[in-house]
Amino acid sequence: MLIWFVVAYLLVSIGIGLVAARNVHSTKDYAVAGRHLPLPVVMATVFATWFGAEAVFGVSATFVREGLTGVAADPFGSSMCLVIAGIFFSSRLYKLNILTLGDFYRMRYNRTVEILTTIAIVVSYMGWVAAQIKALGLIFNLISHGAISEAHGMMIGTAIVLTYTTLGGMLSVAILDFVQMIVVIGGLLYIAYLVSGQTGGVAPVIEHARNAGKLHFFPQSASWSVWLTFLGGWLTMMLGSIPQQDVFQRITSAKTANIALWGSILGASIYFCFTFVPMFIAYAATLIDPATFGTLVETDSQRVLPTLVLTHTPLVAQAIFFGAVLSAIMSCSSATLLAPSVTFAENVVKGFMPHMNDHAFLRVMRLCLVGFAGMVLFYALHSDLSIFGMVESAYKVTLAGAFVPLFFGAFWKRATSQGALAAIILGIASWVLIELMLGEQSVVPAQLIGVLVSAVAMIVGSLLPQKIGGSPHPPASYLHAHAARDHGH
Repeated sequence: MLIWFVVAYLLVSIGIGLVAARNVHSTKDYAVAGRHLPLPVVMATVFATWFGAEAVFGVSATFVREGLTGVAADPFGSSMCLVIAGIFFSSRLYKLNILTLGDFYRMRYNRTVEILTTIAIVVSYMGWVAAQIKALGLIFNLISHGAISEAHGMMIGTAIVLTYTTLGGMLSVAILDFVQMIVVIGGLLYIAYLVSGQTGGVAPVIEHARNAGKLHFFPQSASWSVWLTFLGGWLTMMLGSIPQQDVFQRITSAKTANIALWGSILGASIYFCFTFVPMFIAYAATLIDPATFGTLVETDSQRVLPTLVLTHTPLVAQAIFFGAVLSAIMSCSSATLLAPSVTFAENVVKGFMPHMNDHAFLRVMRLCLVGFAGMVLFYALHSDLSIFGMVESAYKVTLAGAFVPLFFGAFWKRATSQGALAAIILGIASWVLIELMLGEQSVVPAQLIGVLVSAVAMIVGSLLPQKIGGSPHPPASYLHAHAARDHGH
């Protein structure tokens, strides 16, 4: 019964996506939903940007093991990212009417900067999307009681998400996000209600967590290395996620800049508050059955939450839970498959085929999506990282290589193409070098060294005599006109 419910839910989701796909007629419809989304849909799709596998399985498992200190990156850093990105994108980039962040790098600097930052952004998505695919494999394995292996579950999940995303693009993603957010919130709140009935209420769970030291947010150690690691995870998620196409795509799909701003703030607020629900459910498991779940925390903590639901709730609750989780993961994985594919097509492929018409370019975007999905599936099948580990490592490359050119390009008029190239190359090189030479033994996290080197390189490279061509500091009016000419508006 549980399997058939999940199958029916998936078929309905695909049907909604395919119906939405009938309204996709151009690359603008495909990439940013034609920029027609109202506030409730923008809010839902921003919420779904983060509420995926890592929020349900990864964050909750990490909280059970490490407490609030372990989840500083997500939800604390990720929520702040959505607020900062919403303010930044709505005030600085929305009016440019561009499809991707790569377009900004090209107009602000030059084609070389556009390609390098685009590649960094696309690479960062490998871990993020692979985490969603890995979670889909875990769900299919659990609900089939092992009849479907995790590997086969990953393949099935990829095929399902790929179907409606390839055809419907951002429009299908946005509509499904709105429907699935309702399912997610209702479903997980219902499970939390059932679980609290087995623990004597919410208060005993919170009190137990407090006594166990799980509610300390800041590290209790005076060691500099511990504090720097803590700050490194927080800042990586908060700042490294800003130069991301899915965040940009969802915010700038809004009907107006004001909707873009408030949609991101409200979506981030709902996400931050609601992420504590799966944390509560997972921690409650350790009170309900300490022996079973205590062992599971040590061996495979990602299975704590779904195992609790399968063993301690009725069939109806199981169906609601897995429907809610599938909603969250499919919402997240569809957009995170779409974002790098659109970016690569727009900012790398299009430059080599400048005379393509819009219909041909739409086909290229879809082909890029299929190709990227194949690479992600391969990575998910062969990586030993946990879901949370995949997500946490995903944004180091964008923090070291893409954040500084974006931030300085928007706020510092003297930033130049030469400075941006220096920031990208030296930021990524220093991060990779520290990772290879010292790894976890580095006192300062490698990605923090990378972003600091990137910032210094940007300033020095921009102030030195210019050897590399590009637009040094085009005014906003020029950027707007350039964007309008590029996309025929």
